[in-house]
Amino acid sequence: MKHPLHPALVHFPVACWSLATAADFGSLWWGEPAWRFSGAVLAIGTVAALAAMLAGFFELSRLDADSPAQRVANRHMLSAMAAWSCYAASLLLRMQGMAWHEPDAVALGLSAAGFAALCAAGWLGGTLVYRHRVGTCAPNDPR
Repeated sequence: MKHPLHPALVHFPVACWSLATAADFGSLWWGEPAWRFSGAVLAIGTVAALAAMLAGFFELSRLDADSPAQRVANRHMLSAMAAWSCYAASLLLRMQGMAWHEPDAVALGLSAAGFAALCAAGWLGGTLVYRHRVGTCAPNDPR
């Protein structure tokens, strides 16, 4: 594949999780419609992130082991996995069977922690692209 798939896929979980976090805290004012919306986009983002992470693992395997970007890539991966873990746990805490329930303080805290990890992963992903040129085509690169 000439174009890396990971950058194209990450937009879905980033958007869904960001909306979920905003709706979670918005639910403190707007109540049930906000936390129900949050649960739906949280679930979509958590599933979409699996595809993005799989594509990211493929891109990571293409990186040279002695590349200066390797350390940043590992931190990016760990931050993304931490975000996924926080959001998945928050999702599980607000479900009983197949029914959504209002998030408690722990679920809200996990949502906030997931957002912090998501921001870190995004920053590190930007570092990989803009500083280390990972996933980009150099002028003489045949990809």
